[in-house]
Amino acid sequence: MATKTTATKTTRKKTGTAKTTAKKTTRPTKNLLIVESPSKAKTIKKYLGSKYEVLSSKGHIRDLPASRLGVDIENGFTPEYIVPRKDGKAALLKELKTAAKNSKAVYLATDPDREGEAIAWHLAQVLELDESAANRVTFNEITRKAVTEGIQHPRAIDQDLVSAQQTRRVLDRIVGYKLSPFLWHKVKYGLSAGRVQSVATRWVVDREREIEAFIPQEYWNLDACFRNGKKEYTARFFGNDKGKITVANAEENAKIRAELEGKDYVVRSLKEQEKLKNPPPPFTTSSLQQDASVHLNMHPQKTMSVAQALYEGIDVVGHGPVGLITYMRTDSLRISDEARNSAKEYIVNAYGEQYYPKTARVFKTRQGAQDAHEAIRPTDINLTPDAIKASLSHDQYRLYKLIWERFTASQMASVVQHVRSIEIEAAGYLFRASDTKRVFDGYSRLYRYSDEQEESSAFPDVKEGDKLDFKELKSEQKFTLPPSRYTEASLIKTLEENGIGRPSTFAPIVGTIIERDYVEREGKALKPTNLGVVTTDLMIENFSNIVDSAFTAEMEKQLDNVEEGKKTLVEVMQNFYGDFAAALEKAESNTERRKVETPVEESDEICELCGRKMVYKVSRFGRFLACPGYPECKNTKPVYTKAAGTCPICGGNLVVRKTQKGKTYYSCEKGAACGFRTWDIPTADTCPKCGKTLFRHFGTLNCVTEGCGYQTPYKKSDKTESEGK
Repeated sequence: MATKTTATKTTRKKTGTAKTTAKKTTRPTKNLLIVESPSKAKTIKKYLGSKYEVLSSKGHIRDLPASRLGVDIENGFTPEYIVPRKDGKAALLKELKTAAKNSKAVYLATDPDREGEAIAWHLAQVLELDESAANRVTFNEITRKAVTEGIQHPRAIDQDLVSAQQTRRVLDRIVGYKLSPFLWHKVKYGLSAGRVQSVATRWVVDREREIEAFIPQEYWNLDACFRNGKKEYTARFFGNDKGKITVANAEENAKIRAELEGKDYVVRSLKEQEKLKNPPPPFTTSSLQQDASVHLNMHPQKTMSVAQALYEGIDVVGHGPVGLITYMRTDSLRISDEARNSAKEYIVNAYGEQYYPKTARVFKTRQGAQDAHEAIRPTDINLTPDAIKASLSHDQYRLYKLIWERFTASQMASVVQHVRSIEIEAAGYLFRASDTKRVFDGYSRLYRYSDEQEESSAFPDVKEGDKLDFKELKSEQKFTLPPSRYTEASLIKTLEENGIGRPSTFAPIVGTIIERDYVEREGKALKPTNLGVVTTDLMIENFSNIVDSAFTAEMEKQLDNVEEGKKTLVEVMQNFYGDFAAALEKAESNTERRKVETPVEESDEICELCGRKMVYKVSRFGRFLACPGYPECKNTKPVYTKAAGTCPICGGNLVVRKTQKGKTYYSCEKGAACGFRTWDIPTADTCPKCGKTLFRHFGTLNCVTEGCGYQTPYKKSDKTESEGK
């Protein structure tokens, strides 16, 4: 960056002689590196030292205006960007401009994806940087080596990546801003429409209708039970030499049982083989969200929030700020040679040579993936979960452990199983059973999250022609089950399998349809609300493309084409907008208003103004509590997530709250009326001295009741999960 020069100044001494002096110019000595996150800035600053100033843009420095469309459709779908007044962006921009002006060079090190590239481009625009200059820095992990190498190899901003992000932003803005008023007129004021969210909602609605239309079919299981000393083992009825027979009803079951009465059961065939069970690959964004949901009961948005913190850096005792995992928005299964070699060294040292495969494992990334980044893995395999547990929050530890164990296991030897397949004949009918014995535990010594079959070895040593010690037949009437409702995990899997959304959008898609009350949770399952059903039907009738999965997947491919430089924003939008605008105009004229039957859900909250029980309502910003006495009483309250335990001051419920910067704390639901609040995590455990709630503070459980002082070490089994419940 050019420095300003100052003009010379002439002064005259009393002696009459003139002397010309030049004001010294102070040249900038520091470089400026801008990232999008304050915690990321803190970690990177540790690696770069005093020659660099590291500042944060706190996300996008500018965006489309919130109060209007902000896209000039008539002039090439040109977006209008503004610096938002809220969140202190104007003051932040002033700070960044000053720092850039006084810096030797400016580097933009936002996240290595479309969104990060767009943030870098916006920063270059507002700071008046040369966009063709090599000022863009990327790294897949925030470690000293990766950051240093990234700084040493800057590049120009990738305009194709920026265009792809802009195209998605413009496309989604037009769909949202054009469809939302239509839904206000025809369904309910305040509704919001989303391009990809509409498809996800339709899947949930369609699945619910499949369940409602399902007609159960009767069938019977028939098992032959045999003795093996004091043990018993069973074989399941299969059919006969002609093939499988389904026992459809009680009459067929009785007929087969009668034919088997008094007959011998003889081993017809016996097959023995060793089977290898290979470990699962390291995580992608989708598989991480799915496994965290299933095994940790962690919602996808929570998963990504925790993963973001692990990526950006945790202050680890003895190490300082450390980025613990690689970039967590990825669809790739690729890992670096350095990471693979480190894994080999760790596995051999920790478990022995036999736990490392003869050939290093390489996993194939699915077809259609962008493969821009590595799979999600620990940046340093030697930072084991237990070694750094004291530096992590409860959720950070659980998620890091899941990632660390999955990656390490992915590089370990296979499980070896000895499998016997036994076919038994009686009265011309066939029964089948399998017998599994683990020979070598392989990766399962470490990774125990999989649903692999438990070892079962009740069968005796038998050979073909042996007559078995028959005990009895057992019959059980069964009925076929309807398809399962989607869970957040299975919906994300379906999004990925259908090519809809990208790693950065999976969690927001699912979170949005829940927040907008189109879909609700019932346990882990997702079911559509009445609003979701009515809105989906309206969309199918009038905007079939918007809620068509094939069309939406094709739009994702078009965005990929923009990223690859094969298409432009204008080309993609022109192909889309004409049909969309025509469908919208037709729908406005021909569609009647739909009524949504919304059940009133009472809460236990009492309106302090009029004494009525408050009810849950939904706005475009989510659920809130409202007095049913409206318009006479207009009292409303936000809905807070309940935490474990009760308030140690007044005995009221504890709730989870957030500071303006997003940091979690806990307080009494009565707020200022009680005044209790704490950073410590409330648990389901109670103090043995006074009976009040215990709170976890790092490695201890404490009673915070005045005058008690009870304290005990925190154990892993303690119930401390308050957040997000």
